[in-house]
Amino acid sequence: MEPAKRIIINTIAQYTKAIINICLSLYSTRLILHALNVSDYGIYSVVGGVVAMLGFLTNALVITTQRYISYYHGAGKTDYISKIFANSLFLHITIGVVIGSALLVCRQWIVFDVLNIETARLQAADTVYIITVAMLFITIITAPYKALFIARENIVYISVVEIFDGVLKLVIAICISYITIDRLITYAWAMAGVLSLNLIAYVAYAKLHFQESCIIIKPKQIDRQCIKQLVGFIGWTSYGMGAIACRNQGTGIILNHFFGTVINAAYGISFQVYGAISFIATSILNAMNPQILKAEGGNHRDDMLRLAGLESKYSTAFMAMISIPIMIEMPAILSFWLKDVPDHTATFCRFIILAFLFDQITIGLNVANQALGKIKTYTIITFTPKLTLLPFFYLILANGGTIAAIMWTYTIVELIVALIRIPYLAKTAGLSPASFIKETIVPLIPLCITLTITGELCANVIDMPYRFVVTIALCVISGAVSGWYFSTSDKEKEFIKNLLNQRLTTRAKY
Repeated sequence: MEPAKRIIINTIAQYTKAIINICLSLYSTRLILHALNVSDYGIYSVVGGVVAMLGFLTNALVITTQRYISYYHGAGKTDYISKIFANSLFLHITIGVVIGSALLVCRQWIVFDVLNIETARLQAADTVYIITVAMLFITIITAPYKALFIARENIVYISVVEIFDGVLKLVIAICISYITIDRLITYAWAMAGVLSLNLIAYVAYAKLHFQESCIIIKPKQIDRQCIKQLVGFIGWTSYGMGAIACRNQGTGIILNHFFGTVINAAYGISFQVYGAISFIATSILNAMNPQILKAEGGNHRDDMLRLAGLESKYSTAFMAMISIPIMIEMPAILSFWLKDVPDHTATFCRFIILAFLFDQITIGLNVANQALGKIKTYTIITFTPKLTLLPFFYLILANGGTIAAIMWTYTIVELIVALIRIPYLAKTAGLSPASFIKETIVPLIPLCITLTITGELCANVIDMPYRFVVTIALCVISGAVSGWYFSTSDKEKEFIKNLLNQRLTTRAKY
């Protein structure tokens, strides 16, 4: 299959999966909350949250494994890919054992001393904690197999597994109401079972279809140099993702210090909204990233930079078509979704979505830098500013500043960091800043103007229930038209036309 067609198919698969799973998740959460009651659901959330804070490490592991497998696929070094995977799996198992052991050693202190849990449910919380640690271990072991699927661009299978995951969780949510034994512990075991089935699904398929995969690691496959290479990349990738996690969690703590728990509800809801719409950009990234990494591995630097520009442009364009009308209609959407909307929720939502949109403008260059493998300096330059926001937030609020002031700071720093990528890649990869701005950023300006005007007109002219649905629909339509005429190059238009003609011709034959 041609790379461009594969990207389109993988993107469609990701969108389909995301939409289905969002619907399943919303309904499952409602059922689980009812079945467990608020107290037990809170216990599961807070205990799971302690372990989930290490989720950024799992993401770093996936990115690292995917980077090296895709890179060496592009270079045509099949034998070395097997070595990369075996050593990556060994590293994942080692990290999983070390982290799992450390969490279990701290179990008594965390569950009985740190967390504020009712005495009557401490034993149940302790059991859930142990199960959650096991779930983290399973997730870490799954990471190299999932990375292999992404590197091999088999996003369709990942989507099928994740839809199956969502369906199983819905079944669990339905069945848990009929359980007579401790529902909290039963639910935790059931969730661990779902993760185990996911692992089996990935391992079985990989073993049958990917020759570089393995289940048992032979001693002769362990290579110190290879592990050193992987550890270096994991370390700096973890630093970057850890900086984002610390900024997000630290901001919540600072807000809590000055405004209390009510503001945390608003801040937490904003990240739920962000998570619900960020799949639009993530789907494109997952589909295009392997092509960027393979191009660099095959010594096709110009193709790599071209793909990075396309990823940045289309990720931003698709994200803008949904996020701009949502930002405009945010108060109406929140009122429809929530009975009681905490103060400042709309403000948090708008700024966090806008910051994410700014980040997408050059997101392809982030992947391009991963392809280069020179991540130490890049990570320090682009992620440290995000971490150092915390003391500024504290000073702003301590001196009478507003929530809007710290969120403006948050957003402006995201924009600055996004723009820093351009001169950095110009120096390290030979990127032409003028060409990138002309071919990637400038075509997005008419699109964003069209979306903003359409959204504001709808919000100020139309007066009807559920107006936000009409606003989003009209913005998507006007954005698609504007994007076709102003954001899509002649070559890209020609490719899309040819692809559609091929599809129509194929269907006509049947």
